[in-house]
Amino acid sequence: MTTQVEHNRMANAIRFLSADAVEKAKSGHPGMPMGMADVATVLYTKFLKFDPKHPNWPDRDRFILSAGHGSMLLYSLLHLTGYDDFDLDQIKNFRQMGYRTAGHPEYGHGEGIETTTGPLGQGIATSVGFALGERIMNARFGDSVVDHYTYVIAGDGCLMEGISQEAISMAGHMKLSKLIVLFDDNGISIDGPTSLSTSEDHKKRFEAAGWDVQEIDGHDPAAIEAAIAKAKSTNTPSMIACKTEIGFGAPTKGGTAATHGAPLGAEELAGMRKKLGWDSEPFEIPADVRDAWLSAGARGAEDFNAWGSRFDGLEAALKDEFERRIEGKLPENWIEAFNDYKKQITEELPKVATRKASQNVLEVLTKAIPEMIGGSADLTGSNNTKTGVQAPITADGGYEGAYIYYGIREHGMAAAMNGLALHGGVLPYGGTFLVFTDYCRPSIRLSALMNQRVVYVMTHDSIGLGEDGPTHQPVEHVASLRAMPNVTVIRPADAVETAEAWAMSITNESGPTVLALTRQNLPVLRTEYRDDNLVARGGYVISDCDGDRQVTLIATGSEVEIAVDAQAKLKADGINAAVVSLPSWELFDAQSPEYRKDVLGSAPRVAIEALSVFGWEKYVGDNGKVVGMHGFGASAPAPVLYEHFGITADALVKAAKELV
Repeated sequence: MTTQVEHNRMANAIRFLSADAVEKAKSGHPGMPMGMADVATVLYTKFLKFDPKHPNWPDRDRFILSAGHGSMLLYSLLHLTGYDDFDLDQIKNFRQMGYRTAGHPEYGHGEGIETTTGPLGQGIATSVGFALGERIMNARFGDSVVDHYTYVIAGDGCLMEGISQEAISMAGHMKLSKLIVLFDDNGISIDGPTSLSTSEDHKKRFEAAGWDVQEIDGHDPAAIEAAIAKAKSTNTPSMIACKTEIGFGAPTKGGTAATHGAPLGAEELAGMRKKLGWDSEPFEIPADVRDAWLSAGARGAEDFNAWGSRFDGLEAALKDEFERRIEGKLPENWIEAFNDYKKQITEELPKVATRKASQNVLEVLTKAIPEMIGGSADLTGSNNTKTGVQAPITADGGYEGAYIYYGIREHGMAAAMNGLALHGGVLPYGGTFLVFTDYCRPSIRLSALMNQRVVYVMTHDSIGLGEDGPTHQPVEHVASLRAMPNVTVIRPADAVETAEAWAMSITNESGPTVLALTRQNLPVLRTEYRDDNLVARGGYVISDCDGDRQVTLIATGSEVEIAVDAQAKLKADGINAAVVSLPSWELFDAQSPEYRKDVLGSAPRVAIEALSVFGWEKYVGDNGKVVGMHGFGASAPAPVLYEHFGITADALVKAAKELV
């Protein structure tokens, strides 16, 4: 057991690595790492289950630095405990191009970073998904191979952000007892004391949501140890309010906003070395302190080996299933079941809304792929995200289900889905109305940044939702999502395209997919079965013309039907038009130039979409035309709205004739 002196020196190693790295970079946030060094030292030396030599060990504890601006706390811990990705050169080049030590922790930059944090509140909200993922996998595979905690360091900023309330409420309701939040209760934000902007009692918030709450001196290692030990024994999630001094050790700036987001300066650092009795030069760690930290990192090897023995003792089928899920591989038989269903669509030709078509294909996929975990933000009956094989996931039910009732928490749902995906073993999808991607957007952006396979089922995708009016009609949302890097947006035109869109979504391992689905019924336009996935190409000729093409009609989603109607009217007038379905701009843009040229052709082009016309010039060219929305919608039945705003076959015919 380390002595008080050893603890102080180990904590000071974090403080000086952090402060010196920020100083060298001439930017950063030294105050939080300095203030939470004691808490982090106790956590990493006494409790956290990890092994730097096996950083992706599935049963490791997860550590989430929600207060991501204090990234040097995490980098220091990873360096000191022996993670290969964070040698001293990385610490010395904090915030520099090409190094893993970015200004905020970036998932995928280095082992030991469990999730990208920085946007305040995202870490604590994502941690709900991590903790829930552990419970879901535990229910399937048992305590012997899945039994770990999720620890979070969150600050005042995380708890002021509205997403935190959604996360706190959700975790309390689901009794995620292996979730422990360490609140850096330093009372300081960028502007100064938090009393400038809030008088909220965070402890009461957590208590009201069903959490166990403790309050301790965050610089007392014995109190920290006792609090974490108690938190591990509860049957609810836990919050430990750690009263700390931001910038602990800084002689004149400690406890003030001056340490929050700026280097301390050479004079303050010299005074800090004197005050804390630290004689080492910048980036030098005394040998005994370094050995103590490396010893703390090495202690997880025993746990890892014991876990390996238990895992090897599993029956072969269960072991194979666990490995498959953790590796993110789909079951071998899913594609056969999927193709059988797609063939059935072309035979039965169901005229259904694509939101219903989505549910129909989910009935097939969730049977074949048991790790698919669905959900909805209180719109299950509208999003059609629940299938017959999915029981609800509840605390009382032992987390054995496959469907989450997220409640009216779009932002929290999206963040939790990121956590589920990052935890591993789970393929999450969740739904709301497309207009409410506004609430999900920060989490969707992080899905994209982290290349996570998360599926966002966004229904009521245009003015076609009708009577709910312009507040619910997502005129501009698809354009904004198309503008976000690494997000695949798919707006399918019928039941066949919807099925293919789902096949693309669950095999897309490089980022999230947004499915934009209709409320209104649509006919099947693809009446001939084929094995290959045309939606995977992003765009294709769905209805060709006889003879030389004189005009190309391009559409997505519900407007492909309108384009096909316009094609028939143009044919009656002696004009050859081809119809291109363009369900995904991102997938189409990824095709070869030759393929795209062949699909779009050289004839004049007219596009139609019951959404903003923004961005369509890329496909119709300077001389093309776009039939679409130039403002917000209105409250009326869908057919009336389409007629009122000119989203019609006649309008498309008129535009085409002006170009021919």
